[in-house]
Amino acid sequence: MNYQNFFTGALDDLRDQGNYRVFADLERHCGSFPKATARGADVANVTIWCSNDYLGMGQHPSVLGAMHDALDRCGAGAGGTRNISGTTHDHVLLEAELADLHGKEAALLFTSGYVSNWAALGTLAGRIPDCVVLSDALNHASMIEGIRHSKAERMIWKHNDLEDLEAKLAALPLDRPKLIAFESVYSMDGDIAPIREICDLADKYNAMTYLDEVHAVGLYGPRGGGIAEREGLMDRLTVIEGTLGKAFGVMGGYIAASAALCDFIRSFASGFIFTTALPPAVAAGAAASIRHLKASRAERDLQKAKVTEVRARLEALGIPHVDNPSHIIPVMVGDPVKCKYISDVLLKEYGIYIQPINYPTVPKGTERLRITPSPVHTAEDIDHLVGALGQLWEYCQLARMPLAAQ
Repeated sequence: MNYQNFFTGALDDLRDQGNYRVFADLERHCGSFPKATARGADVANVTIWCSNDYLGMGQHPSVLGAMHDALDRCGAGAGGTRNISGTTHDHVLLEAELADLHGKEAALLFTSGYVSNWAALGTLAGRIPDCVVLSDALNHASMIEGIRHSKAERMIWKHNDLEDLEAKLAALPLDRPKLIAFESVYSMDGDIAPIREICDLADKYNAMTYLDEVHAVGLYGPRGGGIAEREGLMDRLTVIEGTLGKAFGVMGGYIAASAALCDFIRSFASGFIFTTALPPAVAAGAAASIRHLKASRAERDLQKAKVTEVRARLEALGIPHVDNPSHIIPVMVGDPVKCKYISDVLLKEYGIYIQPINYPTVPKGTERLRITPSPVHTAEDIDHLVGALGQLWEYCQLARMPLAAQ
């Protein structure tokens, strides 16, 4: 085999299908996010409309101040894995903040949300004898990989379908170990799981629950604990998993659970044991962000207002988007080539950055622009975005929402 020809051919196929990903070279502007400089053949100022830094906490003064302080106190790196030399006081303080945020006995920090799902699910399902995992059909790739890694039996239940979940649970022996794995806010469609009803089924059929709240922590609940906090359900969940890289604006992932479960993962998960710890400055910044959002509702309230405004403006123009109860606005294009074209033109001609979401991230025929309004987008930013989308929808001859659906 000619290996280079194989690689090139596979990449050419992606380009032909309109699914080849190009990374924009962006330099965020501290203090004026969502503004950034796009670098490449040309240099231009752009406004980012697809960031997962949902509340702009990546530039918040309390976060930056805590990181500067930790950098001056501790230096750059953690010094190794948590087991050898990488557990610093900032890691301990952060885990205490996370446990408090979710009303759990303990929390365990990982280098990313992907790693936390892969390590925790892989270890739980793999080490509990004869465990079967019941996984929502739209779970994130990190959850799927963790479940695969466990080599445990897995059953896929239809997305958010309680009848299908109960049918699968009822078919299993009551005393067999079971783990129901699902998300609160699903990142591509922005829909929300029926957490209470899933917990009811878990109680009825003697199952553990594993809830991924990565797109909800910081954003929902009176202290930013996620959808489970908003619904008063945190105590009913076996494991709550989250990220520090989205609404908290920094980097890292974690689980919150009982002290015994967290210690179990700490002691057996290779993805924790053999990974260099996050730098202390990152841990300190994340702890500062969590503390701020526990006390402040201003960022969440303003974000909700901006999301509502953008949705209303899109509806007024008939721009099709998925109606959901979350902060994520999927603008539906339905064609991979046009989706990438619109993204390219928005960046080059309008100074708007929205990455196209194509297959395999979403099913073919559901290609979209995933818009995430934040409290730091201005009225002028919204005017510019909506105007640009209206013009491009006309140019690309894309269908608009009928008046009856608006």
